[in-house]
Amino acid sequence: MNVLTKKFTTRHDTAPFSSIKNEDFLPAIKQGIDAARQEIDAIVANPDTPTFENTIEAMTFGGEILERASSIFFNLHSAETNDEIQKIAMEVSPLLSEFGNDVRLNTALFERVKAVYNQKDSLNLTEEQKTLLDKQYKSFARNGANLPEDKKNKLREIDMELSKLSLQFGENVLAETNAYQLHITNEADLSGLPEGTIEAARELAASLEKEGWIFTLDYPSYVPFMTYADNRELRKELAIAFGAKGFQKNKFDNQEIVLKIAKLRHQRAELLGYASHANFVLEERMAESPEKVKSFLNDLLAKAKPAAQKEFAELTAFAKETDGIDHLEKWDGAYYSEKLKQKLFNLDDEKLKPYFKLENVLNGAFTIAGKLYGLTFEEVQDIDKYHKDVTTYEVKDENDNLVAIFYADFFPRKGKRNGAWMTSFKSQYVKEGVNERPHVSIVCNFTKPTETKPSLLTFNEVTTLFHEFGHALHGMLADTIYPSLSGTSVYWDFVELPSQVMENWCYEPEALALFAHHYQTGEVIPMEYINKIKESASFQEGMATMRQLSFGLLDMGWHSSDPTGITDLKTFETEQFAPTQLYPDVKENAMSTAFSHIFQGGYSSGYYSYKWAEVLDADAFEYFQEKGIFDRETANKFKDNVLSKGGTEHPMILYKRFRGHEPRPEALLKRAGLL
Repeated sequence: MNVLTKKFTTRHDTAPFSSIKNEDFLPAIKQGIDAARQEIDAIVANPDTPTFENTIEAMTFGGEILERASSIFFNLHSAETNDEIQKIAMEVSPLLSEFGNDVRLNTALFERVKAVYNQKDSLNLTEEQKTLLDKQYKSFARNGANLPEDKKNKLREIDMELSKLSLQFGENVLAETNAYQLHITNEADLSGLPEGTIEAARELAASLEKEGWIFTLDYPSYVPFMTYADNRELRKELAIAFGAKGFQKNKFDNQEIVLKIAKLRHQRAELLGYASHANFVLEERMAESPEKVKSFLNDLLAKAKPAAQKEFAELTAFAKETDGIDHLEKWDGAYYSEKLKQKLFNLDDEKLKPYFKLENVLNGAFTIAGKLYGLTFEEVQDIDKYHKDVTTYEVKDENDNLVAIFYADFFPRKGKRNGAWMTSFKSQYVKEGVNERPHVSIVCNFTKPTETKPSLLTFNEVTTLFHEFGHALHGMLADTIYPSLSGTSVYWDFVELPSQVMENWCYEPEALALFAHHYQTGEVIPMEYINKIKESASFQEGMATMRQLSFGLLDMGWHSSDPTGITDLKTFETEQFAPTQLYPDVKENAMSTAFSHIFQGGYSSGYYSYKWAEVLDADAFEYFQEKGIFDRETANKFKDNVLSKGGTEHPMILYKRFRGHEPRPEALLKRAGLL
């Protein structure tokens, strides 16, 4: 019996991971597609006049088996994959792409949606219903429902091809990440590295039955090496390996794939009547158009560039004075920045890490969510999980009602992709009077505990945990009727507001006092460290801003004009990076071939949204600072107008309802020390 095809009988309807076998996925997804097709056929065949209920709502609540099976499958594909799952993904993706197109290009279905849409003003709909109707109509119109048959077929071909290419892109990046190891056998080469990093490298080598120490391209291994290793040649080797992912003219090369993806996206946009892929994407964003995004990015660039150039000159002079380095290279950046930061602030991650034991930081996030939103988190053992490292929690409100189920998955492993993300196994929605609560997960890659030390986080990892937890709160506090508008189902350039605003608490003494305790002595983090964390928060902010802007501009370069003239990826990239370049170029490296955010994830034409959301978050947090960072009234306004509302209304309306005015960039520039 295939558990994925039946309603789960588990506690809180959670996924029964231990009874799901890999071979269940393909049949369950196929069965889900068949069931969803039958539901669509029934909507189309309904002899009654199309109404909001019998068409729009019926579509929204359909596809239950498919939603359940595919969300579990793709979450595992990211967090706990293996060869078998990757193979299934290659089969499943085209099926889902084809089904999606069958729905969006179903003329009879679209006619019903259009019939409801055309009378929307006389239907007396709620705001949420209006948004849902608008979204359903656009999901057809923006995906070719108004096209003639031959163009619809062309669109299907493009979508099928794109779904395969982006999967292949991601698998190539993962393969390149896993293929490389820096194997050190001479202890002198470890000079400068923190003992925790050395211990982790030794344990990795031992697990592979090798002598010495092994470093990889996974962030918890790569970042400390680039930041602390004194051996410049080895830093260079590792940096070049990291930057060469997908750019090595081997079987995992992504150059052709990137060019194909960019060209197909452009073709698709033209087919639908848009000037470019970015024009298509941004129609459904707060930013609205490529021109607006570019002027936003270039405006910030104009303000950040003088600061960045000054910081780079200081760093160059510092490296020259410290080690006689004449030309600063990319593999010198993190190393000398850390040294300069220590000199200026006498503060390094190794000093701070003992105060940031993972369990304490997580409990700190829980405590802050309790103070702001009245939530409690209790770890439970009787909810099934997909890996032994995962922990599970029941989240409740002040009246002891279940708010959400929360999964946390913190350590790197072979079947897990790099980075950190929030996802959900089940969305929140209301059906037949029952408010179905969401199952939300955060996945990170932090240093594992070793035999002698618990998992101690760098300050950067602390902010990462809070960031993902902010997304999780957006998912957990959702309170909407329809699943497709729930939680993080919002405009892409609004989705980072709840996550980025949450990071601000990591810099506040009142908040740090709750969780930043020395793992051995229990001592609260000293006030001088807190002051230094705050002071150093804007250290090299000009350079950091330039770096973010360079990624946003590269993304717009690929997607805001016709890419058919691009023949050489590296040449094109070099041109795009020219206005933001500080370090000399590395000929063996390319960014685009491993730029998973835009070629595998959903950030194409959307990378600017990190900076966009920073403007929102700085402006929003300024409000908390005015009222008190644990002020319940402000927190309730944020919860009621932002966190619980999902995508039920236009984000600018929601934001203004919370804040009283549109976001102002001054708060960000002030926080970044760029004013």
